[in-house]
Amino acid sequence: MSQLRRRNTPVCLDLRSRGIFDAGTLSRQNLKILRDIILQDSKDFSKVWTKSSKSTISYESGRIYFENYQCCYSSLPSEPHLLYELRKRPKAEKIEDALLCQCPLDKRLPTPSDEKPSLLALTANNWLYRFSAETGQELQRVYLSPHHKFRYLGWDVSQETFYVKSIQNKMTSTVRQAGFNQNTLMYLAVFNIFPLKLVGILEINKSVFGSTVIDVVLSQGVLAVSHSSKTVRLYSFEDILNKYMTKTLVLGEQCHSEGVTAVGEAPFGIPVNIHINECPPVLFEVSCFDNGVQIGGHPWHYIFTPPHKKHQGSFHICSVKDNTLAKNGIQDMKCCSLESDWIYFHPDDSGRIIHVGPSTINVLKIHSDSQFDETDSQFDIAKEFSITAHRDNGFSSRKSDSNFNVSQVEANDKAATQTSVTSSGRIVKRRFHQLDDDPEQETFRMVEYEDELDLLAVVEVTHREDEGHAHIRLHDNHTGALLKSVPLVESWDVTYSHELFFDRDTIVHIEQTKNNNFCCHVYKINCGKTDE
Repeated sequence: MSQLRRRNTPVCLDLRSRGIFDAGTLSRQNLKILRDIILQDSKDFSKVWTKSSKSTISYESGRIYFENYQCCYSSLPSEPHLLYELRKRPKAEKIEDALLCQCPLDKRLPTPSDEKPSLLALTANNWLYRFSAETGQELQRVYLSPHHKFRYLGWDVSQETFYVKSIQNKMTSTVRQAGFNQNTLMYLAVFNIFPLKLVGILEINKSVFGSTVIDVVLSQGVLAVSHSSKTVRLYSFEDILNKYMTKTLVLGEQCHSEGVTAVGEAPFGIPVNIHINECPPVLFEVSCFDNGVQIGGHPWHYIFTPPHKKHQGSFHICSVKDNTLAKNGIQDMKCCSLESDWIYFHPDDSGRIIHVGPSTINVLKIHSDSQFDETDSQFDIAKEFSITAHRDNGFSSRKSDSNFNVSQVEANDKAATQTSVTSSGRIVKRRFHQLDDDPEQETFRMVEYEDELDLLAVVEVTHREDEGHAHIRLHDNHTGALLKSVPLVESWDVTYSHELFFDRDTIVHIEQTKNNNFCCHVYKINCGKTDE
């Protein structure tokens, strides 16, 4: 029996039998055991399943969706199996977008179906459906509108509040006949989930938010409005509801004042009940490149790239409180690559920041220069650890001209000198520039965080023998130490899109292939050699 089993299994079972563990403690212990098993040298990941599709493939929480969410497979068993298949839908009723809803653990819900996971699906003909995520049974449906074309679903507060966003209105004859103002940009319908409850529908109007408005999203109770002038403004959605909601609407109930027989039913759908007639107070405003701003950290900071050309390629980290740039707050990898580096707040809620480049991953932390009072303190961005790719500056894999005998290569990150000797003995030096994401060098392509195992999964790709080879490197989330490397069997073509998911004992790789097809590969941990 292995030391792992001898140390953990009997002890855990004994403590559980005496009621010492609560559910949370037991779950954490089980996940720690699973992490230890996965990281053992005798355990490997093996490909157990592959399936292709002519349409996009999606994955979330142990479920793989094919054919625009019509077909669902579970990835939890040792080999994925079909959970359910929805009825065939005509093109006019196809599913445009979907969200997977996990039931809350801290609430008692009205019906048994509310206490199980469900799939929210938005169809092309403006119906919002709620299906059982286990059987595909239809649990609820809401008709949104006969006039506004809704297409996108998104979380405001994850697993609590979501929104449905319409396409941007174009002033067609149909829109004019419906009496819409030419300044209307789009509509947002907002719902609470478990149980499904309408918050309201609001209009985003250019006469209110400005003629340069190009997009709107709702996140964490904040309405974020992007402008073509490279400005992002944030507004409190709670304040908007309190001030501009004209009436409370309940799904299924009548609303005579709007001429609606039943809210959320055909043919009238849901009337607009949030009328914003003046611009609300701006909570926060920033000018940034590509309208990209992220807010997070402890205490609150935001990451953005200033809109000026000289700042492109760098990221600025500033305090939300007073817009002060943090010490070492300008992060610039100075990459010479085809694809740019990217940065984001760590999803583990530690307040850290992950900055990913072709050959380096920096995990950063926001430090205060005062241990006691942060009100007037200066914040410093410090590197907690780095993960670096192996770089071979030799040219053994490069084919040389028949007249040259390559004898030496002197290279650095940006440029290299190739020294060659001709057949006549003449020494020739050639200087060339090498990309940070050179396909013949080990290059980082994506980073995923497995929250339950507390591991970082880093995809590194190297191009050899005319095809890309990928490895999934598992790193400790707190030190960056490399704990395991998992090779993928299939090649990795960098010219097509890829997604990778690391979920407990499962790795899911979804790739786009030739002729705009898609393929899903599933890997599972296996036991390998028997422990002694």
